[in-house]
Amino acid sequence: MAEIEYLPYNFGALPEKYSRWENSRTVILPIPYDSTCTHKTGAREGPRAIIHASRNLEFLDDELLIDATLQGIHTLPEIMPDSQSPERMVEKVYQVAKGVMEQGKFLVSLGGEHTVTIGLVKAHKERYPGLSVLQIDAHMDLRDSYAGSQYNHACVMRRIQELCEITQVGIRSYCQEELNFAREKGFEPFYKRLIDHWGDWPEEVIERLSNEVYVTIDLDGLDPSIVPSVGTPEPGGLGWREVLRLLRRVAEKKRIVGFDIMELSPDPNNIAPDYVAARLAYKTLGYALYYSHG
Repeated sequence: MAEIEYLPYNFGALPEKYSRWENSRTVILPIPYDSTCTHKTGAREGPRAIIHASRNLEFLDDELLIDATLQGIHTLPEIMPDSQSPERMVEKVYQVAKGVMEQGKFLVSLGGEHTVTIGLVKAHKERYPGLSVLQIDAHMDLRDSYAGSQYNHACVMRRIQELCEITQVGIRSYCQEELNFAREKGFEPFYKRLIDHWGDWPEEVIERLSNEVYVTIDLDGLDPSIVPSVGTPEPGGLGWREVLRLLRRVAEKKRIVGFDIMELSPDPNNIAPDYVAARLAYKTLGYALYYSHG
C-alpha cells in the first residue's frame, strides 16, 4: 500500500523552509469567531476554508511577477474563541496581534466576523500612530450598539473610528442612525452607486488616507455573484477588478501595514468563494510587500 503524503496545514501548504516563524516575513492569524452574527452564522469556519483553498493557489503573481511565499508565510494556530463576551474576544485578538507585531512581522488576519477587527486595528494603531483604516464593505457598521452590545459586528467601524480615521468603500446598506453619524462626523463613504459613475475614484480614496494604512475587507463588499458565502450578502457590490485596482493603487501610493479578510461563511456546496477569498488575501499581500514603503 502506497504511503500517503499529508500536506502541511498552513496557508499555501508551504514546506517548512518557507513557513517557519524564523524564516517568515508574513504571519497569518486565523480567528474563527462569529458569536454576534445576526443573519447567517458560519463565519467561524471561514479561516479554515480560506487556508484549505489556499493550498491550490499558484504563487507567481500574474501582475507583479513575484512569489510572496519566498519571503516566508507562517500560519499561527487559531485563536480559540472567548464565549464570555465580544469585548473579551476583541482584547484577546489585540494581545495576540500586538505580540506578533512586536516581532516585526507583517500580520494578515482571517476571520471570522468583523468584530475582531477592533482588536487588530488597536494593535496596529499603537505601532503606527498616524494609522488610517480603509474599509471595503457593503455596510457602514456605524451603529453605536446593536442587539444589546457595542461590540456587535454591526458596530465595528463605530468603535474603530474612535481609534483612527476611516475611509469606507463599496457601501450600499445602512440605517438612518449610521447616515446621521457619518454626516455629523463629516465623512462621506464611497457609496457603490456613486463610484459606478466616477472615473478615477481610487485616487479620491487615496487622498483621504494617511501614509500608513490598515485594510479591512468584509467580503460582502464584493458582489454576491463573486462571493455569495457571507452572512449578510448585498447585491450590487464591487467587482473583482475594481477591488484589485483600488488595493494596488493604495499600495503604490501609501504603505499597507496590515490587513484582514472577514466574514466568509463557507458553503460546502460552493467552494469557489473560499478560493476567491484565498486569492484576495494573497493578492493583497503581494501588493503590500511589493510596494512596501520603509
